[in-house]
Amino acid sequence: MIVTTGDKTSPHIRERARKMAETFGHRFVERRRCTLAALRNRYGDDEFVVYRNKDVRYTKLGVTELIYHPSMAYVRIKRLLAGEGDTMVAASRAQPGDEVLDCTAGLGSDALVFSHVVGEAGRVTALESEQALFTLLHEGLHLYESSIESVNEAMRRILLKQADHVGWLRSLPDRSVDIVYFDPMFREPVKESASIDPLRALANPGAVKPEAIREACRVARKTVVMKELRGSEEFGRLGFERIVHTGTKLAYGVIDIAGNNVAN
Repeated sequence: MIVTTGDKTSPHIRERARKMAETFGHRFVERRRCTLAALRNRYGDDEFVVYRNKDVRYTKLGVTELIYHPSMAYVRIKRLLAGEGDTMVAASRAQPGDEVLDCTAGLGSDALVFSHVVGEAGRVTALESEQALFTLLHEGLHLYESSIESVNEAMRRILLKQADHVGWLRSLPDRSVDIVYFDPMFREPVKESASIDPLRALANPGAVKPEAIREACRVARKTVVMKELRGSEEFGRLGFERIVHTGTKLAYGVIDIAGNNVAN
């Protein structure tokens, strides 16, 4: 993976790009008005993280391109600030001070909503197994500036780790977080959702394993939650007891931990 900048990137953004490349073992290349195709031909690598003054972009030439943006999380947080509800928050029973483990960070939209809800007293740890998504999200969460300061603060508070969630869950003590959350790539793609296609090209395509749910039930104090399409067979396969529908094609499967013996 090559890390570079736009042609008119400010010195502090350029230095951020250089340090990120060094930290994660990527190659940093000064742009010098070269096209990405020219850099590919020179260095034999078609994956790029490009820093610009206002955004961070991942490109795999001829395959996909993604720019970090909080996306619907921004809209959802605005609604929460206005006193409206959020189905994911209600299903998970998230509240200020909670500790949340997001096992499938992707572009961090749900982790951002959780971070806003749990606040400074809580903690959100987000796991992403795929290097390209991890790198883009790591930098986007640090650099993106929205017009709402509480959104920026929520982004900065997320603790992002590049890790496989099964191994991470195994390492945690019993009842060590309040909520464990999964948002895997849907088993059946949503044909109308063209905005997800670039993400699907980079995301881990694997289904959630029963072992992951067993470990999540051991680790969680309150709920284990998974987002999938309404009517998905994944809910039954993985033992989700309660299904919370949204006003869209999505639904949340919930396993309520408090007061039951599901992990025993």
